[in-house]
Amino acid sequence: MRTTEDADGFDGEASNTSMISGASSPYQPTTEPVLSRNVLGGIRCDMEYLKSYFGILKVVEVVLSLIGFICIETIMMCSPCGGVYFFEFVSCSCFVVTGVLLLIFCLNLHTKVPHVNWSLTDLVNTAASTFFFFLSSLVLACINHNTGAEIAAVIFGFLVTGVYGVNSFLAVRRWRRGNGCQGAAQTSEYMRARTASRGEMEARPELA
Repeated sequence: MRTTEDADGFDGEASNTSMISGASSPYQPTTEPVLSRNVLGGIRCDMEYLKSYFGILKVVEVVLSLIGFICIETIMMCSPCGGVYFFEFVSCSCFVVTGVLLLIFCLNLHTKVPHVNWSLTDLVNTAASTFFFFLSSLVLACINHNTGAEIAAVIFGFLVTGVYGVNSFLAVRRWRRGNGCQGAAQTSEYMRARTASRGEMEARPELA
């Protein structure tokens, strides 16, 4: 018959065995807190961008495009209306696209999609907006009924064309500077690989 001391010893051995097996088990309980994923983490208003040349130009472009669109929308009657419709489409499109890009850059959303060349995207938008705003303003200046709304739309159209032109010039410089840095980095990486390969060949003549 098993005595009380034997039972206590058996319980102790079982407890020790359980502790050892628990210590060696790969499935250990953890007390580390599970960090919840914050989807909106990192989205903030970048005041430095708004204070930069690109941010100020973007804000001015959005405001002038909106004013030009409002001016052209106040025209009730027109004949012919081709110039009015063309300017209306260009001003609305530039306002929407430039406004979206302004929000993307201002809220640092472009950092969430790093595989997109945002400098080139901004360059294409500003260059296209410059061309179409100049063309639509020129057409409206040639085909209009000398109303106050049309004259105001033409004035704001040429103003925003100038602002888009300055932005295009700065965007081209930024894009070229970025491509130059990328090309220099690739050249440096290639030379580093060539140097490492040459050093390996010198250290191991049998590979030659």
